[in-house]
Amino acid sequence: MITSDASLSHKQQLLSLLARISFRLGQFTLSSGGTSDYYIDCRTTTLHAEGGRLTGHAVLELLEEHGIAAEAVGGLTMGADPIVCNVATASAWRAIEKPGSPLIHGFLVRKAEKAHGTGRRIEGFCQEGARIVVVDDVCTTGASTINAIQAARDAGMVVAAVVCLVERQEAGGRPAVEAAADDAPFFALFTANDVRAEHLRQQA
Repeated sequence: MITSDASLSHKQQLLSLLARISFRLGQFTLSSGGTSDYYIDCRTTTLHAEGGRLTGHAVLELLEEHGIAAEAVGGLTMGADPIVCNVATASAWRAIEKPGSPLIHGFLVRKAEKAHGTGRRIEGFCQEGARIVVVDDVCTTGASTINAIQAARDAGMVVAAVVCLVERQEAGGRPAVEAAADDAPFFALFTANDVRAEHLRQQA
């Protein structure tokens, strides 16, 4: 059942859903090898029917707010996969509602080149010289985001910006991504503290 509050922005609704279904307190081992007293599984939200819709529109609105023009969004499989698909679909809906709005296509970056067929590492949109935005769900060390940035550049695409849904604000993730992105700005829709605070508010 969809329980969105139309009086709230897509971003505010997305934060509420992330806090409710993606945030957990406890003791967890992260993919980076570190430990944490909380865990955020963004895919629970980005693969949720309403969560996916909110993700697509919230990322589009973030790009519009900062004047970022791009032909495509993409990122490393699999955290980026639902974000990519939802942003592309949201851009198509927007183009129907507002003729002339740009379509933003999607691409996915494999963790390694496939050993069969064309041997490509990038699936979907891939055009040399195109301006693209690299997306990811959670930024901890930034390794997966940096991997996607390099793959996009190796394919001849220009990174216009980098966006993550949640920045954990630890392990030097943001500085590492910003260094890899060079002049491309790095945006986070939320920090982990934002999600934690909303989770605790909901539990009160």
